[in-house]
Amino acid sequence: MRVLGLSGSLRRDSHNTHLLRGAAKLLPRGVELEIFDRLAQIPPYVEDSEHETPPAVVALKAAIAGSDAVLVATPEYNSSIPGALKNALDWVSRPLASTPLRDKPVAVIGASTGLFGAVWAQAELRKVLGAIGARVLDRELPIGQADEALDDDEARQPLREVCLWAA
Repeated sequence: MRVLGLSGSLRRDSHNTHLLRGAAKLLPRGVELEIFDRLAQIPPYVEDSEHETPPAVVALKAAIAGSDAVLVATPEYNSSIPGALKNALDWVSRPLASTPLRDKPVAVIGASTGLFGAVWAQAELRKVLGAIGARVLDRELPIGQADEALDDDEARQPLREVCLWAA
């Protein structure tokens, strides 16, 4: 089974990318996680140019289509999801009738340095993914104070539970 990991953070030392790498280590035998690392290469979505799909968007759509499930880790920016992640999902959603996310199992997790662990961003992201047609797992995994918690066993147990969803 193949799970595509998508980090909503473009930071080099992103807590959310770190979270995806941790998830990869917790997946059951026979399940592999591949992290898509070209989010920063996706240009702004402009409806006038949707028929000229950029190479990074083609790669993301192919990665989603080639996966059995998607695991998205998102930070929270201004109580919502990062613009780069939303932009990528807007590209992937077009055309809506043939998006590779249609009926694809997707889980959403998130880490932030604040106390709430990107809870609002996770809710917003589940709403967007549902509108696109994904089968979104209705489970939150907020990792607050990520700068300290990601090396903690308390963070590993809920992450392990989400990873079992992929099996």
